[in-house]
Amino acid sequence: MKAAVLQGSQLTVKEVVAPVPREGDVLVKSLACGVCGSDLHVLHYCDAVLEGFRRGGVPIDFDPAPGVILGHEYCAEIVDFGPGTEKKLKRGTRVTSIPYIVNNQVFEHVGYSNIYPGGFGEYMILPESLLIPVPDNLPNDLAALAEPLTVGVHAVDRAGMTGNEVPIVLGCGTIGLMVILALKAKGIGPVVAVDFSPFRRGLAARLGADIVVNPAEQSPYQSWVEVAAPDGYRIDGPEALFGVGVQPRPCVVFECVGVPGLIQQMFNGAPPRSRLVIVGLCMQPDEIHPSIGLFKQMDLRFSFIYHTEEFAEAVQMLADGRVDGSAMITGRVAVEALPEMIAELGDPEKHAKLVVQFD
Repeated sequence: MKAAVLQGSQLTVKEVVAPVPREGDVLVKSLACGVCGSDLHVLHYCDAVLEGFRRGGVPIDFDPAPGVILGHEYCAEIVDFGPGTEKKLKRGTRVTSIPYIVNNQVFEHVGYSNIYPGGFGEYMILPESLLIPVPDNLPNDLAALAEPLTVGVHAVDRAGMTGNEVPIVLGCGTIGLMVILALKAKGIGPVVAVDFSPFRRGLAARLGADIVVNPAEQSPYQSWVEVAAPDGYRIDGPEALFGVGVQPRPCVVFECVGVPGLIQQMFNGAPPRSRLVIVGLCMQPDEIHPSIGLFKQMDLRFSFIYHTEEFAEAVQMLADGRVDGSAMITGRVAVEALPEMIAELGDPEKHAKLVVQFD
């Protein structure tokens, strides 16, 4: 089969042996697969990413030397069945799934594994028990958005929102945009979206953000005050700090960038008693001053591992129209063109989500 293979730090397209389904697995043909920011991290900084996973106790591990086929945002079609499968879904059924296999004995992440190749190859093997049928009205490329949308859905769930909050989304790359879509689908707003990139701010507005802010020109927290707080409210005032007098609607800030320094910036700028939800993956050490978070009684939460139920919810959101992610997809390429296109993904003015498609 044809596949884009990561070997060392090089991504090349070559012919490789198709995977053979194991006990309980199904052979599927990849139809569409999105390129994730994590794929770019692994491509450029594989050893550092794997070491970061080890330090964090995340059991993602593989040997890049023999070659790894990335891609965990996929829509595929059932081709054949391995031993011990129940064959509840027919050949030709389009499916997707969460991209990890976990039980007490094993953990494997599709696309970050020497056993389960990802969707940048023509064929994959997936556990039958994880398969979710793709509704007939959902195109292949939009179905491939289910995985990143689930990241946004989980982040909103982690925030514990009741509906009265006014959220701020810092960073309008793929994950920030997915958080915006999840917030709007759940009826939460107005949503303040923040990014330096004009292209990404434009996408955020198209996807439902009510206020878009260039942080080089205005503080996102001042923009939040304008829509969430009563006249005369001062973020740095004593009434805000002690919670007396007329108070604003609750503030929830989603950090979707993943660079050192942002958590401290949130401590400094966000109003007291804000909920700060960290979604961006920062692989470098960071430094915060806990006293500021303490004085302002900030609620700091991290969001990473989503659940099967949230994945199924994301698929349904895409299928029933609560989420229209079509504007997210800014490029569709055949696998042969993927290595050349990778360089463009580092330019925030060119792409949000690139999807690899197979005939």
